[in-house]
Amino acid sequence: MLQQRLPADQASVRRSNLSLVLRHLSENGARSRAVVAVETGLSKTTVTSLVGELQARGLVREIGPQHAGAVGRPGLALALDGSRVGALGLEVNVDYIAAFATDLAGRVLIDRRVTFDAMGSGVERSLDEVAAVTRRAVGELGSAGVTVAGITVAVPGLIDAHSGVVDVAPNLGWHRTPVAGRLTDAAPGVPIAVGNDANLAALAEFTSGVAAGTADLVYLTGEVGVGGGVISGGRLLEGADGFAGEMGHVMVDPSGERCGCGRIGCWETKVGLAALVRTVTPEHPYGLRDGVLRDPEERLAEIEHAIGDPPVDQAIAAVGRWLGRGAATLVNLFNPRVIVFGGYFARLAGQLVPLAQAELERLGMAGSARRCTIVASDLGFGAASRGGAGTVVDRILSDPTLIQIR
Repeated sequence: MLQQRLPADQASVRRSNLSLVLRHLSENGARSRAVVAVETGLSKTTVTSLVGELQARGLVREIGPQHAGAVGRPGLALALDGSRVGALGLEVNVDYIAAFATDLAGRVLIDRRVTFDAMGSGVERSLDEVAAVTRRAVGELGSAGVTVAGITVAVPGLIDAHSGVVDVAPNLGWHRTPVAGRLTDAAPGVPIAVGNDANLAALAEFTSGVAAGTADLVYLTGEVGVGGGVISGGRLLEGADGFAGEMGHVMVDPSGERCGCGRIGCWETKVGLAALVRTVTPEHPYGLRDGVLRDPEERLAEIEHAIGDPPVDQAIAAVGRWLGRGAATLVNLFNPRVIVFGGYFARLAGQLVPLAQAELERLGMAGSARRCTIVASDLGFGAASRGGAGTVVDRILSDPTLIQIR
């Protein structure tokens, strides 16, 4: 029966019902078939059939009797399985490549970051390194008995999501770069998507960060570059071409410095990590030092160690004020309840947040600014890769038929 071909409309209805049951178990925990039927509104017969297919796809398992307090024989409880189904998120940034993988139930399988000079290595070498990281991760998951159901790559730039091509990533020097196409050999047969890093990080914050569940939030990356992701009404705001969120390239100072995108006075030139490093240690600008690229965590440790020195404190304070000015614009545009500072902004939150919050309340529209709070992310520099893995999980929950019957 499971292999029987169905008319298109029936197949669509069944796919929707499979998703309904799988999401219900994912969001509400173990349930018996009878309880699932009551809570979803599906008939018991339909639930039994759907559960049989989800079990055949390795997505649901029975975990034992469930006593619901009613008289009679307890039903067997069902739980999300997916321990053999993996989701992989990757991130390419200026100075590192990150990998984050989970199984369908959310168990973290891989969480690592590799220092790599993507800014100075050029497109071909960078993609070769991303492919190598991909092969290692897929191989590691395979050795653990986990099949990778999908990969999402986060890149700091404008992405053509339909083709998996990076239109432009200014800080990487990438233009019309076919990222998805270049990674197919590293993960044969695995669907590969590409997304903007800040958008994917915003999704991670919305699902599992400090402001999880907040229907209206803005996430700001604090990397060499600066980007943003907007959650509005519980949905990611992508724009007509998927290019929404390039907040770092909004001009804030017409007489300012030239940005990596080629324009003058972008917000990124005021608050990006590279800008702070240039100010604090002008003798060691962002990039290679003594032939060795350092992880952003090392850069931050150096800056944190220097807090208390007047020039360093003044430079951090300037970043905080510029963050608040930009935040005021975001509040006026999107009216979020929370602005989440990620990356290095989170690490220096003790110095940055009070200044940014004060500037936000000074410059933002009075009502909306008072109701918006700035908080620090606890996802670190792995937010985008975590969000990438999350989008793979969401695709499976939306369409369980993506996983083959075993």
